[in-house]
Amino acid sequence: MKKLFAALAATVLSISALSASAQSLPPPTIAAKSWLLLDASANQVIASSDPDMRVEPASLTKLMTAYLAFAALRDKRLNAEQEVNVSVNAWKVDPSSSKMFIEPNKPVSINNLLFGLISVSGNDAAVAVAEAVSGTEDAFVQLMNREAQRQGLTNTRFSNPHGLPSPDTYTTARDLAILCRNLINDFPEYYKTYYSVKKFTYNNITQPNRNRLLWLDPTVDGMKTGHTSSAGYSLITSAHRPVPNGERRLISVVIGTVSDQVRTQESQKVLNWGFQNFDAVKLYAKGQPVDTPDVWKGSQGKIKVGFKNDVYITIPKGTADKVKTHLDRNDPLIAPISENAKVGTLKVTIDDKLVTELPVVALESVGPAGFIGRAWDSLRLMFK
Repeated sequence: MKKLFAALAATVLSISALSASAQSLPPPTIAAKSWLLLDASANQVIASSDPDMRVEPASLTKLMTAYLAFAALRDKRLNAEQEVNVSVNAWKVDPSSSKMFIEPNKPVSINNLLFGLISVSGNDAAVAVAEAVSGTEDAFVQLMNREAQRQGLTNTRFSNPHGLPSPDTYTTARDLAILCRNLINDFPEYYKTYYSVKKFTYNNITQPNRNRLLWLDPTVDGMKTGHTSSAGYSLITSAHRPVPNGERRLISVVIGTVSDQVRTQESQKVLNWGFQNFDAVKLYAKGQPVDTPDVWKGSQGKIKVGFKNDVYITIPKGTADKVKTHLDRNDPLIAPISENAKVGTLKVTIDDKLVTELPVVALESVGPAGFIGRAWDSLRLMFK
């Protein structure tokens, strides 16, 4: 699957799957409607079951709500310490559902709303955040769907900011994995601040984070639970563990289990299986030339090509010495060539079986040659 490998804030990210031919280890049996394990370091799906099944996200919807709130903070449209009034619309959201217990016309800080949204999954907080970002809940929902489209979440649609049941709110495990990786990459400081909090007190009411793995596994630092009677119990978990060349992060998406206990144990099972049986191997460093091919009709004769970010691949343990790469260039490379323009594809194989394909880009720009230089290269190309 040819997908863009990048970790830039303004870039749409997709995820490639570890080819079945390169993965000899059978995946675990997970008691869930749908699940997926993503190696966020390599942006590769290690294993999955029905990852494109349409599912009800329930409170996993709040991942997009938080993403848009973080974007508003980044862009200075909101300030974490500013206080906003709570509308009756936010306060009266389904009283039987999870809430942080904000009150009408009682000012609350954006910072507290984000803790209420993320750590205790407050549906009232979700509406208040939506109104703070966009003015109205309806306007925010439009923003959610535009952002989903920008991120390439092709099987996702939102109708509210909290995830209470609606036939017009749906997603997939694959789309949720992309959203989670984008959130962590685009807003690492906000992720660190809000997603690992184990309990939160507001209005003299203390509530625990429903992600039990925050207590059970010290390598887990997020992300989000979801539950309705129709959706079942879901959990997205992110864990980072040390490896010889740094840290490695896995994201597990487990959708539609029968209980809180089951979603916890199945998420732990998926994470442990991924860490124990697969490695993320660093192929190239950011800006490291993969090749320096010829450029035709250019102001210089060579160009450096490679990746704008560190490049990792996910492979079964013990197979690192079998990894081979081959660059298919888009020859002939004719100037002008802009920096970041795709110039080829790097194919990664193990035992001649394809693991993944990664686009290779120009690490520098090359302008056009003068008239004589272009004419001369045109003649040379005729006989190449």
